[in-house]
Amino acid sequence: METSRRLGGRKVFINTLLWGFGLWFFGYVLGIVFFYLVSQNMIGWFVLPLGIIAILWVLLKKIKRESFKDYVNLGIVWTAMAVVLDYVFIVKLFNSTDYYKPDVYLYYALTLILPLIVGWRKKIKSK
Repeated sequence: METSRRLGGRKVFINTLLWGFGLWFFGYVLGIVFFYLVSQNMIGWFVLPLGIIAILWVLLKKIKRESFKDYVNLGIVWTAMAVVLDYVFIVKLFNSTDYYKPDVYLYYALTLILPLIVGWRKKIKSK
């Protein structure tokens, strides 16, 4: 029983990392596309609504967690991944000195909050 619980936890962790990276990469690619289509100051505002839709789709259709705490952990892991990956692959790689603006902070906040909202909704629905 303990082994299956550990393997289940490992699967959940890997699933969390894969979806977290996939969502981040989706936004990253959109940012590159919008770099050629809109003003540099507007890229994040164009990526944000599409990113919200993608996060909600993943949370509602692909993520199945047992407890609200699991959604809290999901939000924390996804937000930490977003911060680290943005820093490495945007700030450092492109030598961006003005990356952190309101749209980026909103993106980080929503990456943390949306899993909490969906987890809470699922918890209430299951009762």
